[in-house]
Amino acid sequence: MKILVTGGLGFIGSHTVVELQNEGFEVVIVDNLSNSSVDVLQGIENITGKKPEFENLDLREKQSVQDFFKKYNDVSGVIHFAASKAVGESVENPLLYYENNINSLVYLLQELQRKNESSLIFSSSCTVFGQAEIMPITENAPVQKAMSPYGNTKQIGEEIIIDVSRVSSINAILLRYFNPIGAHESAEIGELPLGVPQNLVPFITQTAVGLRKELSVFGNDYPTPDGTAIRDYIHVVDLAKAHVIALKRLIEKKNIERVETFNIGTGKGSSVLEVIQSFQKVTNHKLPYKIVGRRDGDVVEAYADTQKANEILGWKAKLTLEDALSSAWKWEQKIRKVQ
Repeated sequence: MKILVTGGLGFIGSHTVVELQNEGFEVVIVDNLSNSSVDVLQGIENITGKKPEFENLDLREKQSVQDFFKKYNDVSGVIHFAASKAVGESVENPLLYYENNINSLVYLLQELQRKNESSLIFSSSCTVFGQAEIMPITENAPVQKAMSPYGNTKQIGEEIIIDVSRVSSINAILLRYFNPIGAHESAEIGELPLGVPQNLVPFITQTAVGLRKELSVFGNDYPTPDGTAIRDYIHVVDLAKAHVIALKRLIEKKNIERVETFNIGTGKGSSVLEVIQSFQKVTNHKLPYKIVGRRDGDVVEAYADTQKANEILGWKAKLTLEDALSSAWKWEQKIRKVQ
């Protein structure tokens, strides 16, 4: 069975490709390499023993998307990761986010709609909840006004999929994930941000390895126990496995509704300072950091209620924060030695 993974050379995408191939799926990756490297293909092959098919194309180009589906008319499921994903950058450059995240989804859905039947797993985000009032966040929490253009593109994306599913044979699962971190235990693949990292853990590892002078902690005046923002940090391998389980649910027609939604996290919130302290503990490495002002678009806290995913999908996060930080550090050391 052939599965299209868009953005499949990116951080979460590449780990999901590994899990798909481990489960016997054939995978074709589409990626425009805007925030990834073609070298990731070799890492995937080193882990699984098989190199997935790869097409270098931009999903914002409608004709390219149409041509792809003519060539690969046997694709029976899609996991859609391809999107810009940095909250801060989306505030500074909203049109980039609306073009990249919305247009690519629309062109993809137009092709899936032509099929007799198709399964779509959509990479959504806990940002759709805005600043949720009650923790932990359940799937039924009200979708608040987005606090960033990035969050808004995920809200709009979900609405588009729901609308299209009503008038087509597309079945979809929206996975709203929290904060993916870590790397594959083999250190063959991991997070590879181009330029200055927008996420906490790669900034931590780059600072620890000497690439950055110090880590900036955005705000220590939040109404949290230590004043820093709280997030639910999930190991990327656990997250990747959730995609495979969700895809199988659709393929095996076990879904109860045309569009289902699941929160994917650990159910535990950790503050920025707690993550720093945990990193220092697992690596025995002192980390220089400074407190700076809050960042536009950031919420105070967000962590998941995972009961629905645990019970209905039969999925549960198994790896710890320490596991994730240790693997991220191993990956960082490896790529710096290579370079």
